[in-house]
Amino acid sequence: MADDADMTVMPAPALRGERGEIRTEFIERVNEAIGASDSAALRALAGDLHEADLGDLLEALHPEQRSRLIELLGPQFDFTALTEVDDAVRDDILEELTPETVAEGVRELDSDDAVEILKDLPKEDQAEILGQLPPPERVAITRSLDYPEDSAGRRMQTEIIAVPPLWTVGQTIDYMRETPDLPDRFFEIYVVDAGHRFLGAVPLDRLLRTKRPVPVSELMEEDRHRVRATDDQEEVARLFEHYDLVAVPVVDAGDRLVGVITHDDIVDVISEEAEEDIKALGGVSGGEELSDTVATIVQGRFLWLFTNLALAMVSAWVISRFQSSIEKMVALAVLMPIVASMGGNAGTQTMTVAVRALATRDLNRTNAWRVIRRELLVGLLNGLSFAVIMGVIAVAWFQVNDLGLVIGLAMVCVLVAAALGGIIIPLALTRLGVDPAVSSGPFVTTITDVIGFFSFLGIATLWFGLK
Repeated sequence: MADDADMTVMPAPALRGERGEIRTEFIERVNEAIGASDSAALRALAGDLHEADLGDLLEALHPEQRSRLIELLGPQFDFTALTEVDDAVRDDILEELTPETVAEGVRELDSDDAVEILKDLPKEDQAEILGQLPPPERVAITRSLDYPEDSAGRRMQTEIIAVPPLWTVGQTIDYMRETPDLPDRFFEIYVVDAGHRFLGAVPLDRLLRTKRPVPVSELMEEDRHRVRATDDQEEVARLFEHYDLVAVPVVDAGDRLVGVITHDDIVDVISEEAEEDIKALGGVSGGEELSDTVATIVQGRFLWLFTNLALAMVSAWVISRFQSSIEKMVALAVLMPIVASMGGNAGTQTMTVAVRALATRDLNRTNAWRVIRRELLVGLLNGLSFAVIMGVIAVAWFQVNDLGLVIGLAMVCVLVAAALGGIIIPLALTRLGVDPAVSSGPFVTTITDVIGFFSFLGIATLWFGLK
């Protein structure tokens, strides 16, 4: 093992490369320090890293090295880093650590970060870890864990500053100066009555600009936006976005103040919800992570692929109805995939816009018919445009003039159908209480394929008398 003099001569390599990735040289130095059980070298390398960088480093290490890094860093390891890694990585790390180590690390965290770390553990493991925390922290974390998943109660931070309405500005400032156990960062002071029911909020800037003798009741905003602990986190995020909020108080069913949600929590919510929607549109489970095992990924994707296979059989059946027409005119088999592909792509475009608008509540009953008419017109105009383009290409390719008219008519039909299906299906699924991001894709694809094949082959069969 290198002595302290040697360690001081070797500067730590840069953490990240030009593209933001963790440099291989840095990871190698960390691995060397872990392999040599050199805690001093490891602290010099990773002890002062930001929680997000430390989380990225954990994900970059081999699974066996992650818990060793935490043990060697000791008190210098910031357990907040575990909120920055994939769920699967965090679960693997927590399995390797003793309950005493986890409890010691969680004790130093804000309640919302502690909940994020403990939420996926088995109940017995949660109880063992929580049993080693001081009663106030244990009660706060347990209460948050009891709220539904993806609710405001799970996201809130229970460390808040609440004062009675009769306190003056001076008393409030003195309280904040003299009380050691306050939140690390806060933006508002909350006013509560004797039953801890929420009365209003006082922004810090207004508090600091007011003379000391003024009661906080004269400064508080009584109509301050608040959320219930049981409210869905996506609704809370929408509230932040709509009113440009920095923090919002959380109350229980009796209007008692139980916590606060801040903008950094909402950034995480927005990112998670957007990621889930993107994955759902591709038929991937929202919980799938890069660190998941092959078996987990196969299990998560199989049902979606099976559904697509079943619906694809419908399209195949439509094609089989025109088997004799395809045998008599090979050009139909060549051009058929083009019609289906254009319909599928157009349907996906409309569906993506519709699903996102439904998620943000921009698309609703008041404007649904206007948007449907707009998409129908877009589909018609694009259909006419590509009818001319494909008509010219078909005639030049196969030297059959009528074939251009046939594929042109089919192109108009399929693009209009794609536009209608792309918006009506997400709307219908939403009315039925089904997430349109998860279910729209296979139905839109099937409709565009069926209409595309049926219109093209049907028109060709009637026009050329192929039956």
